[in-house]
Amino acid sequence: MTHTITYAAINRQVESTSLTDTLLDISIKNKIPHLHECGGNGYCTTCRVRILDGVQNLSPKTEFEKSSCHARKWDPSIRLACQARPKGDVTVQRLIWSSGEVNNLQKELVPMGRAEERPIAILFCDIRNFTNLSSHNLNFDIAYMLNKFYTALGEPILMNNGVIYQYVGDEIVGVFGTTGGTAKKNCEDAIRAALGMQYALDALNRSDLKDIEIKLKSGIGINFGNAFIGHLGHPTHKQFSVIGDPVNVASRIQNETKATNTNILISDTVYENVDKDSVVVGQNFLNKLAGKDDPLNLFELIGFNDMDLQLELQSSMNFMLADEEGFAKTFYDKVFAIAPFVRALFRNNMTDQGRLLTHMLGGIVYSLSRPEHLKRGLAKLGQSHVHYGVKEEYYPVVKQAMIATIDEVLGQNKTPRTLEAWNTALDFVIDTMKSSAKGDINAE
Repeated sequence: MTHTITYAAINRQVESTSLTDTLLDISIKNKIPHLHECGGNGYCTTCRVRILDGVQNLSPKTEFEKSSCHARKWDPSIRLACQARPKGDVTVQRLIWSSGEVNNLQKELVPMGRAEERPIAILFCDIRNFTNLSSHNLNFDIAYMLNKFYTALGEPILMNNGVIYQYVGDEIVGVFGTTGGTAKKNCEDAIRAALGMQYALDALNRSDLKDIEIKLKSGIGINFGNAFIGHLGHPTHKQFSVIGDPVNVASRIQNETKATNTNILISDTVYENVDKDSVVVGQNFLNKLAGKDDPLNLFELIGFNDMDLQLELQSSMNFMLADEEGFAKTFYDKVFAIAPFVRALFRNNMTDQGRLLTHMLGGIVYSLSRPEHLKRGLAKLGQSHVHYGVKEEYYPVVKQAMIATIDEVLGQNKTPRTLEAWNTALDFVIDTMKSSAKGDINAE
């Protein structure tokens, strides 16, 4: 029996005759980008879809799916694509389109109408020279530049399992650990985000801001402690809220970067929760903060002592995928030049194939902050490539072409560490995919 799956947002229909394939399996087989961080095992909810028509033509919810639906209070039209098997015609709408949207899913597990105390890291980032920018530009241009700023500096927060809490004028606030995680991981995620924000601002100054002769700087303060998190407010308008002294202290630490002429300051609670051999700190300050009786011990954050794989990959992503179609074309041109015989594997539209490639790359980099999902996701990817006809001997070609493409596309925006990081990451990705293809890794 043949049934039709309609993807509403992209106006595409595909047919399936399988009674065992899930909606996610059907997307993958038809090379339709469909987020599934955990590899389609029901541990995350990134593959969720809304069923616009034909909900009765899907298999009953599994226990994994029931648990997710109950925790997030979904309406019956929302299903996990990795768990739902169609037995008739279905029209679906994918709900999570980009890896950056995944972090907002953390807010679904935040209490409604009350607050719970949770240990979190809080990051405040403030734009310097914004007054000068405002006085010399039209309001429209200021809004444009603020959106550029928020996008560029928001990405490092999202890439490191953080949530963008709010924007306050020329300030952006990130929170790490809203749904758990160790103190060490939450603090390291915040530190990596802060360093990534510095890289992003430097890139912004060298590109979009270059023509208007404005060079922005930032001050970043990071604190760690127990704060209250919940959806609070009027019954008709509740919003995600983070309340507590650690939040206020983080804001004041950021303000101290002005007085100390530093870029990033972290509290002693942050410094105590990370491996001190892994980070480089500069000056140490014992400063009295407004509203605090005792002076606070602050450390100037310089960077990581050794190459940080995640930071290097994250910092190169915006440059690499600024032109996604161009990146994909360059990559596949190199693949076909090295190994012309693999062209036979690509019978579909190469534009769609390119979108699948860049979607996969972005997903891998984002998933590095959620390693519990990454290996399962790569295992699923390896198995799907077997279905596409990819053989083990093709992987060296892929790596050679990918490194050459990254080198060419990044140009002057790369360092030896960038290529070292991608070499390491690609080895891990390829080894995991090959192992899963052989059955050495259990995707479940």
